[in-house]
Amino acid sequence: MLSQSIYRVLYEHCILSILTLFLLAAVANAFYELAINPLKKYKGPKFAAISRIPFFYHATRGNLNKWISDVHVKYGDVVRVAPDELSYSSGEAWKDIYGHVAAGKKPTNKDLRFYGPTFNGAPDIIRANGPDHARFRRNFSNAFSDKALREQQPLISRYVDMFIDCLNTIIQKDPNRKIEMVRLFNLTTFDIMGDLTFGESLDLLAGTGDDNWVTAIFASVKANSLRRMGRYVTWMAFFIQQFIPKTLKIKTLIHYSSCMKRVDKRIDASHESERPDIWGLVMNQKEELLLSKPEMYANSQIFMLAGTETTATALSGLTYQLLMNPEKLETITKEVRETFQNDSDIGLIALGQLKYLNACIDEGLRIYPPVPIGLPRLAPSEGMIVCGQYVPEKTAVSVNQWATYRNPRNFHRPNEFLPERWLSSEFGSDNKSAFQPFSFGPRNCLGKNLAYHEMRIILAKFLYNFDLTLAPESVGWAEQKVYGLWQKNKLMVQLKPRTA
Repeated sequence: MLSQSIYRVLYEHCILSILTLFLLAAVANAFYELAINPLKKYKGPKFAAISRIPFFYHATRGNLNKWISDVHVKYGDVVRVAPDELSYSSGEAWKDIYGHVAAGKKPTNKDLRFYGPTFNGAPDIIRANGPDHARFRRNFSNAFSDKALREQQPLISRYVDMFIDCLNTIIQKDPNRKIEMVRLFNLTTFDIMGDLTFGESLDLLAGTGDDNWVTAIFASVKANSLRRMGRYVTWMAFFIQQFIPKTLKIKTLIHYSSCMKRVDKRIDASHESERPDIWGLVMNQKEELLLSKPEMYANSQIFMLAGTETTATALSGLTYQLLMNPEKLETITKEVRETFQNDSDIGLIALGQLKYLNACIDEGLRIYPPVPIGLPRLAPSEGMIVCGQYVPEKTAVSVNQWATYRNPRNFHRPNEFLPERWLSSEFGSDNKSAFQPFSFGPRNCLGKNLAYHEMRIILAKFLYNFDLTLAPESVGWAEQKVYGLWQKNKLMVQLKPRTA
């Protein structure tokens, strides 16, 4: 009995000692983060300054973006959202964080904890180091130039015409049917990007292709956003992996496998095709610029994500805003229908001249940015100056698009959909340089031209051919969760052939 009592006392003493050590460590960590860490001067929630728990909590709930935006509203244009991370909501920060650096200075690097590895471990244009990124950029820049995209206008127009035909077929069968537009925008951008990337149609609008790939795109993004916690706190990685739903893991595999098969097929057909699609251009590059097959696989995943999901998201958000603002919808519809006498007259060059249409697109990207989060960079070894203040090395810094575009110091009446802000002197005080939906600097989005061309022609033909009404059940559509990208709700719309 005595020995059992001794063991019990020792056990309780050990437990108490361990708890005491944990408590002391927590107190010491809190003291360091709040009183010693050079980031102590930056405002923000105290709990977020000493732990990533608030960050992880909101990330898993899908409301990280709203939390960060609320923190900016409370504390200002720069806030500390984690022990080693700052978020900015000012236009000046774009240049300081993502822009070109002066001679002799080191640039910021991508925070790979945020991005994670590619599926096969090979670098892609998003994650690559400086030399690899330059090589990839030289490979792909010609394919996304204005000249190349103008040459691809017949291809793009063909799929947009299929999109219009698909809508006509649906309403001819049932004039009262409500149509889910998010899915149809996705099928359209997938077919366009699939042909531009792999040299053949995915046949999604035709109804004969495998549409599992469409849902696999967002699933892979969501799975990566959940795995991200394990990259910040490495001992959590195993446990997080167990909690990711099996369906998300399977869809991530589908996305990679689909890209890999299409790349292989395009390479095998290279001797039969001289089409100027992406891989056709890549395979004709000089030897020192050539990509390995794993690099082709990794980059194809990026193209099929960045060139499909984000563009369809922008179109969905803009359509919703127009439907919620009937006077804006009437103005843009009138501009399109008065500019073009026939559907076949709608072309990329002419669309670039439609002032109100382009203002609507920019305002749509502002009020509902497809990538609403901040994309973090790491301060270099000597630290850096951001918005006039020193930031120590290895600090993660980013501009949060949602918070920046809703910041009243950047935009007058920021929560309203006002295309006129891009046209009228009434909004001359707006900080237009704060608007960077395709990021900024030498690593900005390579597909910016393609995205604008696609949005213009899809939107113009959509409005030219149909009168639109929002279904009552889709009011409030924009209230969505964010897992890196928006987890979009169904956007139900009633269509009628245009009236004379």
